[in-house]
Amino acid sequence: MIRLLSRPWIGVFALLVFTHQSSHAQLADAGEDGYEEMKLFTRVLETIREQYVDPEKASYEKLINSALQGMLADLDPHCQFMQPTVFDQLKQNTDSTYQGIGITVSSKNERLTVITVREDGPAARAGLLPGDHILKVNDTLTEDVGLSEAINMLRGKPGEQLKLTVRRPATGELIEMEMVREVIIQSSVKDIMMLDEGYTGPHKIGYARILQFSAPTAKELADGLDKLEQEGMEAFILDLRNNPGGLLRSAIDVCGEFVPAGTVVLTTEGKPGSPSPPKIYRTSARNKRRDRDYPVVALLNHSSASASEVVAGALQDLKRCIVVGTTSFGKGSVQTILPIEGSDGKAIRLTTAKYYTPNHITIHENGVEPNIRVTLNPAEEKALMTWFRRDELSPDTRKRAEKFIDPQVERASDALKGVLVYSSRNKPAVAETTADEE
Repeated sequence: MIRLLSRPWIGVFALLVFTHQSSHAQLADAGEDGYEEMKLFTRVLETIREQYVDPEKASYEKLINSALQGMLADLDPHCQFMQPTVFDQLKQNTDSTYQGIGITVSSKNERLTVITVREDGPAARAGLLPGDHILKVNDTLTEDVGLSEAINMLRGKPGEQLKLTVRRPATGELIEMEMVREVIIQSSVKDIMMLDEGYTGPHKIGYARILQFSAPTAKELADGLDKLEQEGMEAFILDLRNNPGGLLRSAIDVCGEFVPAGTVVLTTEGKPGSPSPPKIYRTSARNKRRDRDYPVVALLNHSSASASEVVAGALQDLKRCIVVGTTSFGKGSVQTILPIEGSDGKAIRLTTAKYYTPNHITIHENGVEPNIRVTLNPAEEKALMTWFRRDELSPDTRKRAEKFIDPQVERASDALKGVLVYSSRNKPAVAETTADEE
């Protein structure tokens, strides 16, 4: 033991021993004792240092950083060891704009997977679709780098070119795409309108899409609902497809448009036995304008994540909406950024809690299950993305895009029409009173 502690990595071992000692009681309670594993770690570390053929790749900093990256990445796709440059980018407040190609990605089944594609961004114009696997960024294989490094490679300055090689699982295609990074303005609520009679028949069914949850989302949605109500809206479709999430407070406020003030719509719970109690989120009366009690459908797909799952899961549990589409992504966890003292700006992002719907159903890794399942084939997925970005197309192409019949919207409309017909037939009769009656 004296020989081991005389090694240069004494600081690392001392840190591990200190960590072990400070949490020994908890580990013992859980039936764990990590002392032997800590000794194994330090032995392997020194063996690599002594025998690896390329010494420049086996510095203490490189080895420890790699170990930390693997340690965090193995927990779940959302945990991350962050170098100072990544941490600095995360801390930057970009308000309503960001620079890039307009996609969100995550590691799914050990593949770098496109979760959402902004229809007004360079990636959408190049033909990238949600669900595509990114195999290469320029000439670098994504399987050779971690998630955080791959995201850094996707970012860049406006005007810089980028080449992606992707595999489309739905068709097996291998596709190369080129695009130019740009400044992207993040819009929130879009396509506020009454649906065409081809979907609704004699009924007036409103529709709006939330692209992401940002600070003004709830107000924009409330303004849109006011407008549609003035036009005689009887029911409403809230489209959350391809919505990657955003601000949790904004999602709670959106729920508040459809349920009474003070309603519990979400709880977050940490590790069992954690001293931090569950956090309860209720809707607020602060910005609520009126009760909106008409029937609602929420549309979900495999790219609906995080805050969009919170909204759909809460309204579904509270019997306030019917969910139509496919199972959502399953990102229902809370990440805390923990700076590492004395590390020159390094930090870890750690999953510290999970989201639970009002019925105490966890969203994480499960997603929200639709009440009515409606899937789209690859051709319909592509046509839907074209319809989303129809405003950017040439007049002729836009006319073709607008002819798309969306099977999920069609099924949602059918469900709402059924609810409206049933409700009208079961309304209690109102007795008329004449002036002679008391």
